[in-house]
Amino acid sequence: MGEKITIRDVAKHAGVSAASVSYVLNGINKVSDETKERILTAVKELNYEPNLTAVSLSKQKSNMIGVMFPLTDDSLSTIFKDNHYYSEMISGIEYVIRKHGYDLVISGASSPADCLKWIRTRNIDGLLFLGAFPHRLYEKMKALSNPIVLVDTYERYERDYHHISVDDEYGGYLATTHLVNLGHKEIAFVAHHLVNSPVDKKRYIGYAKALKEAGITPSKTFVFEVNESSFDNGYNLGNKLLQDYKDIRAVFASSDTLALGIMKALQEKGKKIPQDYSIVGFDDITFSSYASPSLTTIRQDVFNKGVVAATSVIQAIEHRFSTLQHVKLSVELIIRDSTAKRG
Repeated sequence: MGEKITIRDVAKHAGVSAASVSYVLNGINKVSDETKERILTAVKELNYEPNLTAVSLSKQKSNMIGVMFPLTDDSLSTIFKDNHYYSEMISGIEYVIRKHGYDLVISGASSPADCLKWIRTRNIDGLLFLGAFPHRLYEKMKALSNPIVLVDTYERYERDYHHISVDDEYGGYLATTHLVNLGHKEIAFVAHHLVNSPVDKKRYIGYAKALKEAGITPSKTFVFEVNESSFDNGYNLGNKLLQDYKDIRAVFASSDTLALGIMKALQEKGKKIPQDYSIVGFDDITFSSYASPSLTTIRQDVFNKGVVAATSVIQAIEHRFSTLQHVKLSVELIIRDSTAKRG
């Protein structure tokens, strides 16, 4: 194995000083274009690989963007397996940050202290927080100088951080209005923690608004909460509906993953979708169109949501905005084969 190429070797090859090479590698505009070209040619010819740690320290920039998930137990290990919403959003985030020369690091936050330690030991340039976290964590994060973008958070902390969301309330309204227009009155709403999930709370508000407009009084009897937005929880809830809530013939689930689990349970018990039950989801993840029958859902472009979130944090890192960015993305009803007029 040959000796490792150094900055001095590059400088000698290009006929310049080591300082000039350092300027170019660190993006400091202190040399002429002609000198810069000679240095870059030397780097290529010698296959020189700069020490990225040293470069990041000299720039006081790591080129790393962190993504944090709320963690109450060891759920991060299964979060991408159980909930494809996150997988699709991470794909959008990764696509953008890689294109801009950043690296992605992912972790779960179970306490403010652990979160701060994780951020500081990795010299993270910027952060994306996906989902709702304990209030004390948002308070602790104010001490950081790192740009922070919140995704899917409807709290008072929007005044302190950049924020990306979709029109969740309108999505809940669209889904429920669609079922009402098909003649359904006993419509279940399935959510992941109405108290702890501000997104589901907004979707419930839209659900209740649509019912009231149709002259239907929202009933707590028809509202179901699960501890995680997973296929298995949807499946278990579907069996519960069959056993204990025989009047319900329509379901609006706050995620496609839950909706698909519910649909699977109903079908296994011989129920036909949509003849016996109409099911509407939320997200329009890829699997929704592949299901049998294909799932009627509220489309939020999850991949694009990740793209917008990543773009926002990169802009905040590179331009240090004096004003906070708040972006609300649109939603639309996608009618497929899982809903029909009540017979």
